Amino acid sequence: MKKAIAAILALVLLAAGAARAAEPPKDPKSFPIGALLAMTGQASFYGQVMSQGMKQAVDEINAKGGIDGIPLEAVIEDHKGGGGQDGVAAMNRLISIHHVQAVLTSFSAPTIAVAPIADQQHILMVNGGAVSPQLVGLSKYLFHNRSLSTDLSRIAIAYAAELGGKKLAQLQWQNDVGDNIVKIADPLWKKDGGTVVATEAVAQGATHMDPQVAKLRAANPDIIALWTFNPETGLALKRIRDFGMKQPVIGVDFTENDAKIAGAAANGFHFANDYFAPSDSEPWSKQFATDYKKRYGTDPDFYAANYYEGVYVIAECIKRARAKGGDYWNGEALREALLSNPKFNSVYGGQMVFQPNGVALKRTALFTVEDGKRKFVKFLEAKE
Repeated sequence: MKKAIAAILALVLLAAGAARAAEPPKDPKSFPIGALLAMTGQASFYGQVMSQGMKQAVDEINAKGGIDGIPLEAVIEDHKGGGGQDGVAAMNRLISIHHVQAVLTSFSAPTIAVAPIADQQHILMVNGGAVSPQLVGLSKYLFHNRSLSTDLSRIAIAYAAELGGKKLAQLQWQNDVGDNIVKIADPLWKKDGGTVVATEAVAQGATHMDPQVAKLRAANPDIIALWTFNPETGLALKRIRDFGMKQPVIGVDFTENDAKIAGAAANGFHFANDYFAPSDSEPWSKQFATDYKKRYGTDPDFYAANYYEGVYVIAECIKRARAKGGDYWNGEALREALLSNPKFNSVYGGQMVFQPNGVALKRTALFTVEDGKRKFVKFLEAKE
């Protein structure tokens, strides 16, 4: 008797599950996608470029019928490029006035400030601009199609491995940023049979690093890695060459200020960074670039490409969530849709894969420095 009752209950539960699976989707009239960008202030150039990429993607998708006939909307709020207060106010407007469930975010400080709101309100966020390692793990709703500094180190290490060296010396920032890069770089280098012969740290803002550079020289490495940022990268390059060290130097950052500090010592420095370059072998990237130039009169940079691509990531998540039916227009359903298959087509070419930490591994560029200017060398695929 008990077995019969259990069997009946199982059938009832199965039927109920099937009914839920077959529940038609509860569609909104449109899908408002928010954006937190620097539309005014000293950093407004970035907001303009990012918003242009976003709007182009929205228009393209809507021209093809939206998502199953439902249009997307681009809703942009200004965080003014400043601290978190403006970001929080902008995020609250997106949620309370426009009822967004997904947001394209930018800049580290505003993103850090609004992360608790995303957690509380279950809002999917995609970052295409900020690079701080502090963003990793900040919110379970935060994902990145911008390569963070920790992942740029993967590209630098991949290039160092190509050079054939086995002994690596590292100079890092003495903070969480530097520590996190080393945690990524160390095992990757050792995985290919290399050894780390020295790891030295300098404080952010350091103006004297000769003791650390001397220890790098004493370790006699084949390759030197700089896990530092402006202006320490420029100073490190200068002192390394002043100390007579001629080994290849790799890194993850190089600015005009670094070029001024290092002078000729920067020549030959290789570093990784995001870079968008359309090619005949990648039809989507070429079409995006062609259409972007028609719309805006200039070629797209990687910021425009990232926010264009970010809209397509969100749109794909909406499609996946809608296919399951029911009340799908919410950040939790979108997040689950992303995690169910973390592979997405990339406008850079090929596919990008969102790692468990929320950062997408994608095609990234290797640059070298010639006469104080960055020069594109080639694309490399980041290693896990």
